[in-house]
This record gives sequence, C-alpha cells and structure tokens, in this order.
Amino acid sequence: MAHNRIYLCLAHMSGEEQKFIKEAFDTNWVVPLGPNVNGFEDDLKQFVDENKEIVALSAGTAAVHLALLACGVGPGDEVIVQSFTFCASSHPVTYLGATPVFVDSESESWNMDPVLLEQAIEDRIAKTGKKPKAIVPVALYGMPYRIDEIMAIANKYEIPVVEDAAEGFGSRFDGHVLGTFGRYGVLSFNGNKMITTSGGGALICPDAEAKREIMFYATQARESYPYYQHEHIGYNYRMSNICAGIGRGQMTIVNEHIAHHKHVCALYKELFAGVDGITLHENPSPRYDSNYWLCTILLDPSLHVKGEENAYKVAIQGAVGGAAGVTHAASTLHTDCEPNTNVEAMRMALDAAGIESRPLWKPMHKQPVYANNPAYVNGVSESLFAKGLCLPSGPYVSDEDVHYIVEQIRANI
Repeated sequence: MAHNRIYLCLAHMSGEEQKFIKEAFDTNWVVPLGPNVNGFEDDLKQFVDENKEIVALSAGTAAVHLALLACGVGPGDEVIVQSFTFCASSHPVTYLGATPVFVDSESESWNMDPVLLEQAIEDRIAKTGKKPKAIVPVALYGMPYRIDEIMAIANKYEIPVVEDAAEGFGSRFDGHVLGTFGRYGVLSFNGNKMITTSGGGALICPDAEAKREIMFYATQARESYPYYQHEHIGYNYRMSNICAGIGRGQMTIVNEHIAHHKHVCALYKELFAGVDGITLHENPSPRYDSNYWLCTILLDPSLHVKGEENAYKVAIQGAVGGAAGVTHAASTLHTDCEPNTNVEAMRMALDAAGIESRPLWKPMHKQPVYANNPAYVNGVSESLFAKGLCLPSGPYVSDEDVHYIVEQIRANI
C-alpha cells in the first residue's frame, strides 16, 4: 500500500485561524500588540491557570531567556539545567553570560533526577561559594517531571524554578498544568508543537507585576520619555498580532489535539504488545498525565534490525528533522555518543518507507559546545539516547498510519 510521507508532528489548522487573521488585516493590527495578542494571552490564562499571568512571545527560547533574566541570572552565575533536552533549554543561560550546570535524568520520567539535583546544588555551593541562580527542569516529549520533589529541593535552597514545558503544553502532574509550579513556566508554539502560532511561545508569570517587567524587556526596554530612552538592555521578543490570531484559532481545538496524541500513544501500546525488544515510554504512575507530544520507544540493544551493517556508513548532509537546509554537513561518520546501530538502521528503514522518525535528544553534557561545563550524570540519558526513537504522533497521524508504522517496524526486525 502506498503512503504519503508521515511526519513526526505537523501543525493542524482548524479554520478558525482565518477569522482572527482577517480581523487583524481589516483593522490593520499587524504589529507585536493588539486584540489578538491580548485575547491569546487571556485564552492561555484560562487554559493554564486563572491565577497566573501570560506574556505571548516570539519563541519558547525567548521565554526561557526572559525568565532567567527575571530571576537575576547574569555573568558569572550558574544555572542548573536538565541535560536531556533540546538546546533551547540551555543556550539562553549562555546568552546572559552564565554557565549551564547539567543534571542527568531518572529512568521513569526521563527528566531531571531530584537526587542528582540536590547533589549538584550542594557541590556547586562547596566549589563556588554561592548557589545556582535558577533550576530548569524540562518536560521531555511532554512527560511531566517530578516537580513535587524538585520544588521541595528548590524551596529548601531558595532557588527559583523555571519550568521548561515547551513540549508539555497541556501535560499535568497531580492534576495541575505544567508551568504553574515554579516561578515561571515556558511554553512553545512552534510549527510542530501541540498548538502553533507558526512560530512563538509564551511565559507563564506569577503575577501582574512580573508580567509587566517581562513585557518591558520583551519590547526593547524603553523608558517613558517622548523619545527613545534606554537604561536597560531589552529584546524584540513580543508576538505579532497576526501570529497570535493563529494561536486563538488553535486554542479552539487544543483539547482535541491533546486527546489525539494520547489516542495515538494508546494505539502504539496496543500494536506493540507482544513485540519483544521494543518498549513504549508511558506515564510512570497516575500522578503523571503526559500530552504525549511525541511517542517514543526504546530498542533493546540485543534486538537485530535489518540493515544494521549499513548504519553510519554515509555522512549526513542535511538535517534529520528540524530546520532542514541550515545545518553544517557532518564532518565525521561517528561521534563519541550516538544511537546504537539498530536504532539508526530502524530510522533509515522507516525513512525509506516514507516515515519520519528521529533519535531522542542528545544529552547536553555530551554536546561539544558544552564539553567543559559542570555535569552531574548517572548514565541514564546517555543510555536512553543510545536506545531511543521518536515516532509520528501529530494531528495528521491517522490510525491507519500508526498501523502502517508498526507494520514497518515489525517487518524490519
């Protein structure tokens, strides 16, 4: 059976977006403010927590940056960041002249290990004489982190938490939406997220005063003079009224999107039953309620996949996922930390069958750019990276697609 290419996660438009965008054009509100921005922030507030405040921004990365800035992070400081994540969790630390200190994961949620977190805090205090300025746990692929334990440790040492829930929009822990436990919460609305604004993000703030300060820095930090007066360094980070209009339309179908992702994961679970050597990552307990932004599997190292002998034989010239066309060509066939050959063989086989899949995030403490950064590791994230693969999960992935994907995986074992 011929199939169109099946992508990991693509944005799905409801049709409502056009109404809000048309209103923006009709009223000439095409700048980074306006009724759609205000409306989108209100929609998010109602969805997330009515007691919080929201600032719509140009990207989730911008939200991380501004949250760290608001926590007082600056040159010479250290920030504890989950190692098993995308680079947007750690790069903003360096934007501010600070140093990311990486903490490994625990094996159930795949997110920040609270035991290692406390060890890292105590060791950094002993080594530097001061506390880290912030803690950044990450909702990897939508899975909640152990936020109750993380918050207990953060409160003990009086360190603010910036929740990176960019992949976890709508995920919950103990019934509460991620991003509402810490001082700040980060959301992303990139084109492959649970909802999209074509590109954008938001910062969940504790109160109106915090929102006002974030908005000040997000709009170039201008003082109240009849001319441009700058006493602080600001950024051009506000979301446009047009992008916010897309977001308002997306909010009308957000619950359907979340339900679909959960349905896809349940179908994968059903179809992988009895397949030896493949483990689907699921909620560790009823306290966790993942949105399953991406469904992920682990391939046992002993599992033989057809074509393993051809894995890593040809240097990659483009991007595997993400912003294709803006990468450097691979300079070598191997790095010192890479997926197992059976994982790469399966990725190649699925690609040949018209199915996009992707390795898990490579841990930040194994990235060359962070080779000299402090890291507190236990081997969990490196082991998961070696064995893991992300499978298509988005709104355009049908039941028929999931059956086809699992058939192709089984056929290549």
